[in-house]
Amino acid sequence: MSFATTDLCDDNAAMLEDGRLAALPPVFRHYGQHVRFAGRATTLKVFEDNALVRSTLETPGNGNVLVIDGGASLRRALVGGQLGLLAQDNGWAGIVIDGCIRDTDEINACAIGVRALGAHPQKSSKRGAGERDIQVQIAGVTVRPGDWIYVDADGVLVAQQKLA
Repeated sequence: MSFATTDLCDDNAAMLEDGRLAALPPVFRHYGQHVRFAGRATTLKVFEDNALVRSTLETPGNGNVLVIDGGASLRRALVGGQLGLLAQDNGWAGIVIDGCIRDTDEINACAIGVRALGAHPQKSSKRGAGERDIQVQIAGVTVRPGDWIYVDADGVLVAQQKLA
């Protein structure tokens, strides 16, 4: 996979202007072995509850990126080492979390890319609350199921179509 988010922005300036391409604000930290990853978005909306995150990562990822609207909570982690391994083993390209992770050493050993607001040692609840495959807001940017997510060292892009 060869792309640079800077080049994608430069080459698609009209899409940036009309909103078909958006850059997330630079508030996300990098975890996992893959700094660069891309794929179609699978979306979740949860709050301090990761049961739906687990059940989603247990399914084949098919190179998709799991985008989790965690309400920007900094009080609990939504993804830990076991879920990082599930994502890796089930073919997910990466995870973008508007929330926290934990077990950073374990996630950093996984062959996936992860972006999160930070790390927090407290685990999430397991009630099963949340929604899948709906439009979500991540740091003020709308992400729809099937949008294309492009991530590298310079940032995270959300595109309504695959970019060349």
